[in-house]
Parts: sequence; C-alpha cells; structure tokens
Amino acid sequence: MNVPEYYDYLTAAREQLWNFLRALPVDDLNRDLIPGDRFKNIKDLLLHVIDFEDHWIHGVARGANGYLDQDYRHDWRIPHAEQYDLAWILSYGRSVQAETRRFLATQPNLDSEVALISDDPEVSTVSLDQLLWNVMTHEVRHTAQIALLIRMLGHTPPWLDYLRFTRPKALR
Repeated sequence: MNVPEYYDYLTAAREQLWNFLRALPVDDLNRDLIPGDRFKNIKDLLLHVIDFEDHWIHGVARGANGYLDQDYRHDWRIPHAEQYDLAWILSYGRSVQAETRRFLATQPNLDSEVALISDDPEVSTVSLDQLLWNVMTHEVRHTAQIALLIRMLGHTPPWLDYLRFTRPKALR
C-alpha cells in the first residue's frame, strides 16, 4: 500500500460519509455527545479532520497558506462547528482534498524531511511519508468516532471499510 492509493480510498470513503451526513437532521449533526471543551459533535470532528489535513499537508509540509487562512476562516482550536452550515464545511473539505490530490499528483519525494516547527520538541523533522500517514491515520480514527456518534444517535453509519473501495485482484 502506498500514500496515493490510500488517499484515494480515504476520498472515496469520505464521499460516502459526507453523502450520509447530508441526510441526517441538522440537530443530530450539532448534538453535543462528547464531553469536553473542543470536539463535541459530528460537525466539530468533521471540521477538525479537514483542518488537520489542511494544516499538516499544506501549511507545514508544503509551506503554503492553507484554505483555513484564506477562504474558510474559523477558530480551529475550538471550532463550535454548529455555527457553520454542513455545506460550508464540505466545501472546505473539497477544497483541501483537491489541493492534496494536486500535490500528490506531483509525485513528491516521500523521503524528504519536513520540519515540524514547534509541534513536537523531541522530533524536529519527519519524512513526508510519515507526515502523510499521520494525517491519514488521524482521519481514520476520527471517522470511527463519527461512526460511533451516528450509532449513538440511533442511525446505522455507512460501511467505509477499505475492501469496499478496492478492487480485488483476479485469481489466476
């Protein structure tokens, strides 16, 4: 498995999840089910996943201003995503996803070192490959949380397993 293949899976699973979330009542998307200060509901987690990809891939790895700094300004620390329409969050997600796809299409050197700035004082750099896998596994973890919240609200979440989106090899 490689980064572009796995990112293709994530984007396909993401589309399924986004389509499913569009059909849920807005009150369910905004219902606080997780105690704490930051990510309390489905929309908070959804926005956080997009912010994380935007920050790490576009802000840190590419050194570019991400979409958060341009067209989708919001408080990424404590998002209070209930104030945003789901369509706005998904539009932000599509913008970040398209930029990530463009970046991966350039076939960047995955062994290149990426400075982490001050996020982890023990490790000053990681490979681009490590950073990308960190972003992708982060999304998988939070997607599982979203699926659990969907179940807690009494709905059946979409089936997002990897094998649903990959084509098996033919037997010889």
